[in-house]
Amino acid sequence: MATLPNPLPTLAADPSGRSLGLGLPLGRLIDETDDGPWHEPLLWHAEYTASSGAWTALGTRAARAGLLPVLIEVGGSEGGPDEWELMPGEMSYPGDHDPEELLAEYWAYAIEEPDDLDETIAPYDEAWPGTVHAPASLSIDPDRRAAETADALLDEGSWFKDPRLALVPARRSADIPAAIGWAGPMNYENDVARLCAVLRSWEDRFGIRVLALTFDQLVLSVAAPPTTQAEAEAVAAEHFAFCPDNITQGHHETLRAYAEHAVLGQRVWSFWWD
Repeated sequence: MATLPNPLPTLAADPSGRSLGLGLPLGRLIDETDDGPWHEPLLWHAEYTASSGAWTALGTRAARAGLLPVLIEVGGSEGGPDEWELMPGEMSYPGDHDPEELLAEYWAYAIEEPDDLDETIAPYDEAWPGTVHAPASLSIDPDRRAAETADALLDEGSWFKDPRLALVPARRSADIPAAIGWAGPMNYENDVARLCAVLRSWEDRFGIRVLALTFDQLVLSVAAPPTTQAEAEAVAAEHFAFCPDNITQGHHETLRAYAEHAVLGQRVWSFWWD
């Protein structure tokens, strides 16, 4: 995968990050992968549980140094990212893939699963309905929305058992999963960079940011969520193609219900692969 120069090796000799213009708390560099240690660190994460304000305090300064913030769950049954069997060597480059073509491909695969297909994907039929046009403009800065959403989820206290603020060398937030070789969707897509190509499209159209990663869950903040049911249903079709388990194994078993409750006006989109 094509990457920017990685600032993380600097932290091995300078854990505070002062040479990068940062003042980091005590943290860890992660280079463990499914194939053994990677040739350079994949991410840094704090040693202490993240609290409200952590994203804002560090995120903007870190971005200037080429490091993007994301929350990492270390308290799950699968442990932290050093135990996630990361696979950076299996990743291509997100910019090499066309998101419209990918979503059409995923849609064709996803519609093979439901037993009651017509009800599940209504108001659409088996033909890929296409992607949703972007709003004319974003009413809020996506990075500001990400910081506010991170604070809200950390304050709520029910999303994560032990979240840590992490920093990842990536070109854009949408690339974070591929940059670390995240294997959460491996039962669905072996090259997570292809999913990141879709995330790039959502970044451009809806102002998403990759907010958090667990072993098998991806959480996004959304600056410009759909504001009508018709728009939400169109986005829900994209979500179904991207992650069929959200509907076929989720609380909302039809695309219409999922659109109403999980997409319409929602500032957080969450995806889980079985």
